Amino acid sequence: MDSSTARIVVRSSMLDLIRACGFSGLAGVRIDKEELRRRLLMPQYLRLAMLDSIRKKDVDGGDQHFRLRGSDSVSSSESPMVVFINSRSGGRHGPVLKERLKQLISEEQVFDLHDVKPLEFVRYGLACLEKWANNGDLCARETRQNIRVVVAGGDGTIGWVLGCLGELHQKGREPVPPVAIIPLGTGNDLSRSFGWVRYSFEFKILMLSTGFFSCFVNSCSECSLQGGSFPFAWKSAIKRTLQRATKGRICRLDSWHVVLQMPGGVAVNPPHSLKVTEECQLDQTLEIEGDVPDKVKCYEGVFFNYFSIGMDAKVAYGFHHLRNEKPYLAQGPITNKIIYSSYSCTQGWFLTPCISDPSLRGLKNVLRIHIKRVNCSEWEQIPVPKSVRAVVALNLHNYGSGRNPWGNPKPEYLEKRGFVEAHADDGLLEIFGLKQGWHASFVMVELISAKHIAQAASIRLEIRGGEWKDAYMQMDGEPWKQPMSKDYSTFLEIKRVPFESLMISGE
Repeated sequence: MDSSTARIVVRSSMLDLIRACGFSGLAGVRIDKEELRRRLLMPQYLRLAMLDSIRKKDVDGGDQHFRLRGSDSVSSSESPMVVFINSRSGGRHGPVLKERLKQLISEEQVFDLHDVKPLEFVRYGLACLEKWANNGDLCARETRQNIRVVVAGGDGTIGWVLGCLGELHQKGREPVPPVAIIPLGTGNDLSRSFGWVRYSFEFKILMLSTGFFSCFVNSCSECSLQGGSFPFAWKSAIKRTLQRATKGRICRLDSWHVVLQMPGGVAVNPPHSLKVTEECQLDQTLEIEGDVPDKVKCYEGVFFNYFSIGMDAKVAYGFHHLRNEKPYLAQGPITNKIIYSSYSCTQGWFLTPCISDPSLRGLKNVLRIHIKRVNCSEWEQIPVPKSVRAVVALNLHNYGSGRNPWGNPKPEYLEKRGFVEAHADDGLLEIFGLKQGWHASFVMVELISAKHIAQAASIRLEIRGGEWKDAYMQMDGEPWKQPMSKDYSTFLEIKRVPFESLMISGE
């Protein structure tokens, strides 16, 4: 093959790769910045009123902007949008991205989650628009009706925002704004499930792995090499993401309510997605066996992708603590994945048959599982396989950075096991098990499927200590250490939330 032919082959391969990654519009399709801003920008009096209401935590906090507006006619924007950004995500690039978003929309419509919490936006910002819409302000009514939300962060951040927007459903404050995503996390499984990873920051590593990196470096002026996070021409990529967020079709996503009941007097540090609640609402149709403590402590929360208990959560917990103790290690998703993989090898998961530590043994001796199957009101106890060291309840097809551990079972297998094809809005969780580290590794590279346990519409987990002092759990990538008692059980119950979250497709 001569050199000219080789160049043609390389160029063709590069173009095919770009198209496969969803970057066919990287060149040639220009989005006008001012036109995009015109479509996204709320009228000044509305965005200032909304921001003042949030800052003062008072629905009436922005009233002066409506009074100062006068009687001039103001039209609402075509696609009003607010952005929540976790500026500490995305390696060291979060603050740069935040400034870019402010340039493209406005400073008042971009909220750093360390300054403005999504629940404050729901209770004060949106409530301000609703108040004036009810008072006859047509622009406020149209803005509230059409507003969309973009979340720039990882799966935990997205789940936090979705959970807070769920309060609108609970209080009958429809419509609920649909959510688009700028992926800044390590796994980005929610982003993958709705087609936003093609805009994510993993494009660079794909170019590195195919040997085309040097070709692009020479031709790309806006290329950040630090931290392995931002793609080429990232400023244009952000514009395309915002444009897609205005036009993408609306999809539905199940969410799952979690109630955790544990013996009182025990200290626990749960993730921010679990909040203390005064009332424990465990299903009374399933009786609790054994003694019940005089005092119990209860938490509740919501997850959207997965809940897990066992060794995978222990590895995630250790990794999070390592990253918090040594923040200089958090250089971006690629670095995080390398460190995570290395760290998991030090935790004994690959040597569990040879280790006597009880926390590395199977879950069978400390875990009891009851489920309700679809269209069934009766609880059914299902056995925990002896070899399983992690149990995962999965809502989406993506887990562990885009893997599909449930696999794609054939129709004959589904019928034999009494399963149905899995979807994000089917009202079911897929429950599977992971054995020792070698088994989990083969599952993650999709050479085999995980150990299928059940499909369930509701789940109750019961754990009791014995030789174990702690169990490790995680929800949507947020791990915690759950103390266990030898005398009393800890219960965790999962039920589907009666309404669905609205997601914007990036496809």
